[in-house]
Amino acid sequence: MKKLAFAFLFCLTIVAGSAQQYDPTKISKKAKTAYDKAITLAQDGKLQEAAVLLKQWAETEPNFVDAYLSLGGVYGELKDHQQSISYYEKAFSMDPEYTIESKLPYSINLARIGQFDKALAAINEYLDKNPPANSNTRKAAEFRKKTYTFAVEHAKQHPANGYVFKPVNLGDAINSTESEYFPSITIDGSNLVFTRNLGYANEDFYQSKWNGTTWDKAVPVPGSVNTPMNEGAQNISQDGQLLVFTGCNRPDGFGGCDLYMSRLTPTGWDEATNLGGRINSDQWDSQPCLSPDKRDLYFASRRFGGFGGCDIWVCHLRENGKWSEPENLGPSVNTPGDEQCPFIHADNQTLYFTSNYWPGYGDEDIFYTKKGPGGDWSKPTNLGYPINTIDRDGTLFVTADGKTAYYASDKIGTKGGLDIYSFELREDLRPSRTLWVKGQVFDKNTKKGLPSNVELTDLGTRQIISKVQTDENGKYLITLPVGKDYVFNVNRKGYLFYSDNFMLQQHSSDSTYEKNIPLQPIEVNATLVLNNIFFDVNKFDLKPESQIELDKIVQLMMDNPTVKVEISGHTDNAGKPADNLVLSDKRAKTVVAYLINKRIAPNRFTWKGLGETQPVADNKTEEGRSKNRRTEMKVTAQ
Repeated sequence: MKKLAFAFLFCLTIVAGSAQQYDPTKISKKAKTAYDKAITLAQDGKLQEAAVLLKQWAETEPNFVDAYLSLGGVYGELKDHQQSISYYEKAFSMDPEYTIESKLPYSINLARIGQFDKALAAINEYLDKNPPANSNTRKAAEFRKKTYTFAVEHAKQHPANGYVFKPVNLGDAINSTESEYFPSITIDGSNLVFTRNLGYANEDFYQSKWNGTTWDKAVPVPGSVNTPMNEGAQNISQDGQLLVFTGCNRPDGFGGCDLYMSRLTPTGWDEATNLGGRINSDQWDSQPCLSPDKRDLYFASRRFGGFGGCDIWVCHLRENGKWSEPENLGPSVNTPGDEQCPFIHADNQTLYFTSNYWPGYGDEDIFYTKKGPGGDWSKPTNLGYPINTIDRDGTLFVTADGKTAYYASDKIGTKGGLDIYSFELREDLRPSRTLWVKGQVFDKNTKKGLPSNVELTDLGTRQIISKVQTDENGKYLITLPVGKDYVFNVNRKGYLFYSDNFMLQQHSSDSTYEKNIPLQPIEVNATLVLNNIFFDVNKFDLKPESQIELDKIVQLMMDNPTVKVEISGHTDNAGKPADNLVLSDKRAKTVVAYLINKRIAPNRFTWKGLGETQPVADNKTEEGRSKNRRTEMKVTAQ
């Protein structure tokens, strides 16, 4: 569309037409010569010089309609859309008939500043003249009418409600005279990594550290990942330990562009590894993005078997450390057009991507979709104007708080090409605000770090939200989207599992959590507090959400068939001591009954109720009483 508009703007000829008032033949020879020179300057990219010359002769020849139309075109290319609109409107006022085809570029400038109602009216005015059915201008006008109509309706259905779009250029520390794009940030907001185009088909990765106030001067990422070859479209994992990216035309490639991975070492990023023929194809594979738990890899591909030119696919990390075959996200996301630039938020539910097919503003727009409990994706939602425009938009990144977004743009006073900007995301477009837990898992006795599995389960649906493997030193990071209650489990063979919970449905902290977890080897007298066994007040019936924890005990007993345990119940000091003793005994017995019902031999269990006799916290506070109301498990035989 842009090429068509440019050709139309600058190939106007001064010939007689159907003008009612304007007669090009009455323009002086000097003015015609100057006009031709201005058009040549504009076609050579010397737009400012062309504008000066056109303005000079428009003032000298007050009825010079072509000069005003071309000024509208020149200022449109200079992105001074208000000036462009003014000059077009001046020409329209001089001769509405002669200038009718210029309603198309005029409407485009209106749309670029968000005046879609006026843009739609201008296109309708042109189409009402019934231009030739097969003319390029008519086809372009009909396309624009469809997009302007969408924009007008979308604005009605999604009122701004005071929201102001104010992108902020990240400044000289990040942006340069070259193009910068694909921003990605670690979950703690400390490290920004992006792609910079260095020219001659060479893209490299740069990084900047947040110093608490501003971003430090960006430098090439340390290590071996940058090469004289092309690498771009990167995504850094939420914990900052992995970098996935696109490498093109490499000796080890399967197609034109492949997906690669690099790991952070004490000396920087190691030499990248091609992700192999299971993930990569002989077609274009690009724009990878890791889920926060690093178990899902989303990417764009033109491989065969999709719904259109470019689709979004996902691979899942298996228990053996190998990636699954790519799965197409299906028709709820992919279309006969192009879907690209996938970004999965830290909530592991909200996927942002671009599409040139779903209803939008005319080129590639940014959309989001939500993953449901069964893994299905909701119908995509267009982010709307002014985030989306009539031009190509993409490379969006949203921080863990769901409030701040980063993207690349060349529309707003850039330092050169694409620059990276930040802006506040409108509230109805935000993902779930996400906190996180990080720490180290270690042996309680030796203090040595333990590689372990860390699971986060939705307490309400009992579905696993995230499953993370710690590093070799037992360090982990796991995300916590607010608005839900979670069961948190850490497992390793030969050890008692660890359990905790994060109740974020009603109350969510403003800070993150650090949990260093001592795992207890399975040995006689090893004790475990079962934090996710729940009972109603003064009752001993198990609440449904207790099943997650109970099934962990079942698995532990099955994996260790000689282990025997004692289940003990404890209460706070509310009520009569005798009643508390009876209640705690019944609760412990109920737990054992559940386990026996799961085909664990009865002779492997004992139970007892200890009431309020063994408090672990002060009963004077609700927090203390809550800790005292607990169920414990102790190993009695190995």
